[in-house]
Amino acid sequence: MIAHQAATEQMRVVLVGNPNVGKSALFGALTHQRVIVSNYPGTTVEIAQAGFSDSTAAQNGKFRRGAQLDAGLKNAILIDTPGTNSLSAQSDDERVTAEYLHAHHDEISAVVQVADAKNLRRALLLTVQLAQLGLPLVLVLNMMDEAQANGVHIDTARLSEKLGIDVVQTVAVRGEGIDAVLAAIPAACVPHVELAPVPPSQYPPRAQKLKQELNTVDLLLHEIITHSVPEDRRFRRQLGRWMVHPVLGWSFLLIVLWLMFKFVGEFGAGTLVGFLEETVFGEWINPAATRLVDAVLPIPFVHDLLVGDYGIITMALSYGIAIVFPIVTTFFLAFSILEDTGYLPRLAIMFNRVFTLIGLNGKAVLPMVLGLGCDTMATMSTRVLETRKERLLTTLLLALGVPCSAQLGVTLGMLEQVGTAAFFLWGGVVVATMLIVGLLGAKLLPGKRSDFIIELPPLRLPQLGNIALKTLARVEWYLKEVLPLFILGTLILFALDKTGVLMVIERLASPLVVNALGLPAGATGAFLIGFLRRDYGAAGLFAMALAGELNSQQIVVSMIVITLFVPCVANVLMIAKEYGVRVAVSVCLVVFPLAFTVGALVNGLLNMFQVTL
Repeated sequence: MIAHQAATEQMRVVLVGNPNVGKSALFGALTHQRVIVSNYPGTTVEIAQAGFSDSTAAQNGKFRRGAQLDAGLKNAILIDTPGTNSLSAQSDDERVTAEYLHAHHDEISAVVQVADAKNLRRALLLTVQLAQLGLPLVLVLNMMDEAQANGVHIDTARLSEKLGIDVVQTVAVRGEGIDAVLAAIPAACVPHVELAPVPPSQYPPRAQKLKQELNTVDLLLHEIITHSVPEDRRFRRQLGRWMVHPVLGWSFLLIVLWLMFKFVGEFGAGTLVGFLEETVFGEWINPAATRLVDAVLPIPFVHDLLVGDYGIITMALSYGIAIVFPIVTTFFLAFSILEDTGYLPRLAIMFNRVFTLIGLNGKAVLPMVLGLGCDTMATMSTRVLETRKERLLTTLLLALGVPCSAQLGVTLGMLEQVGTAAFFLWGGVVVATMLIVGLLGAKLLPGKRSDFIIELPPLRLPQLGNIALKTLARVEWYLKEVLPLFILGTLILFALDKTGVLMVIERLASPLVVNALGLPAGATGAFLIGFLRRDYGAAGLFAMALAGELNSQQIVVSMIVITLFVPCVANVLMIAKEYGVRVAVSVCLVVFPLAFTVGALVNGLLNMFQVTL
């Protein structure tokens, strides 16, 4: 026990757990303070730390007064480590957690392990490994509401007795059980676990030890868990099996894509954009802003800056709010629903065979899917992949052909105007390009593909509160991070136009944009600003399409090129942070020429065979 530790000595409490067990929610509930985030030495993996708080989270984001903090916890620090499935590290995240526990063994006062209560086998394997380190431990069974709903009944008292440590039940997102966690930490004890004997085998010592640990876990589970599966859960389990079926699984995927196309492409990019752009901005805001500017500041320069062709109101806000905002909002909403149902990990299984062809496995689907939200964050999430080759290749494919939410929504809106054939041509060309680059990358990059092991969470009905919180958080991110870049991009175009540089660039780029791609010279400005953010470039092309300046073939060609752009400056900086400047420059040197080359080839083939879209 560590309760005797002097109050003046700062306690170091470490939060450990498998990925996706609610560790971050518990960290927030225990601290409520400004978090200090730093990179672990020699890596780009982040570790967060903060002090404890004696107020705990309640429902609806409000806080209530919790139990009085132990004297030792008042000055203690809580360290949140990356999610890990094992202390026999495979990925960078797992390696950092294992190294931290070993390097700071003598400084750690307690380890708080967060477990998914409905998936204890995976969690208890980590518990057994932590016990062998000899660190004081508190086991937190989180998501107890989901475990009970899934018919999982845990004898917590028996588990506590068998391990010789406190076992606490929580629902961290609702603040339930947080007081009990705070009370248990000062009394943390070293678990006593005897590894189950296994017969000798031809397997190497590491595999033999893992078998021993798993046998120990299975014996423990047999004593503490009972199951009762409700009828609706049986149906969800069967539905989950159908979703990963080699044939039926693709049918589910097509249905999901069709529903997203209808909701984001037609409703978001059609109905909502039409109302905001034509009515709100076209009939109300832009005319009113023009009259106000001309009345208050009747200066030509100010007029052009605010309400001209490259005006902050008429272009930046019009693009950012009237065109992109309704699209990203509908996409964020749809994406949050998919996240909350547990469908995304099933995509990893469906795509595993395809990804095997390009030196990856199904785990790479998860960063790819995250890239549909934000490529920059998805690049950071490639840390979960186990080999450098897999991380580099996934990062390259993210930069090459995975459109972020804003761009994907705009693309769906544009392609909705030209029909199904155009949509499949765009998607087919982008996917084929990614496969070819992936095949070449798999052969040229050194290293090998790791084994594919993934855990499937149960399917569940999406919770309205979770969906609302996720959607609002992402919309807030868009308004804070992306919209200012739209304004910056507009100012750049304004300056280039006023100085005559834009006309020079259009003339120099004419052989490429006009002759090779078959686009109007005005599209040069959209591609130019696409270097800042490709979704802004896509919004510029969308505006041209709405104005009737692009025909069906030009829409498809322009969307192919802008999709194959590097996503944004932030993504390039993230690649440089993760892998170094040399890799970031190399990615740009591959992606930009390839984007224009593929677009030119598609345009040339469509003209050669006189294909009408």
